Amino acid sequence: MATEEFVNKVAESGLITLNLEDFYPKGNIKVFDLKGYLFMELILKEKDFRAALQNTDWTVYQDANVAITCSVDAIIPMWAYMLIASYLQPVAAEIVFGDESKLINALILKNLQSFNAEEYTDKRVVVKGCGDVSIPETAYVEITNQLRPFVKSIMYGEPCSTVPIYKKPNPAKTTD
Repeated sequence: MATEEFVNKVAESGLITLNLEDFYPKGNIKVFDLKGYLFMELILKEKDFRAALQNTDWTVYQDANVAITCSVDAIIPMWAYMLIASYLQPVAAEIVFGDESKLINALILKNLQSFNAEEYTDKRVVVKGCGDVSIPETAYVEITNQLRPFVKSIMYGEPCSTVPIYKKPNPAKTTD
């Protein structure tokens, strides 16, 4: 009776899996909402607003990634966002205007700026599709933009089940 040898075709394929979760922001994420600083959640009174900011415990934002937003429909003057940023800047790690998802998106894109796509020259790359955290679409677009000039191919999914995204044309093949 002959024994069959199983071959792991995925392992032999030379595919490199790239997990975008590796670029997910590390550290504390906090949201600074102007809502609580508004009179009747509608109006920003400059004198009261400045006094409230001076009395805010900014240490709660120490080394945090902070999104500045206003969760109610109110007219907020531009200088108010600038004033909040000026208080946060000495303590926060990163400051972004927008909600938590915009903050996460901005931080992932910032983290992807340090990615060296040239290391993947002529490689077959699978960008992992499923994971423990939700990765924004902009990260997938950005990694594709960075990889495409260098890689042999880009796929999406898992090594055992991929969706082809890009394949570098073979220069040896000519059409006559």
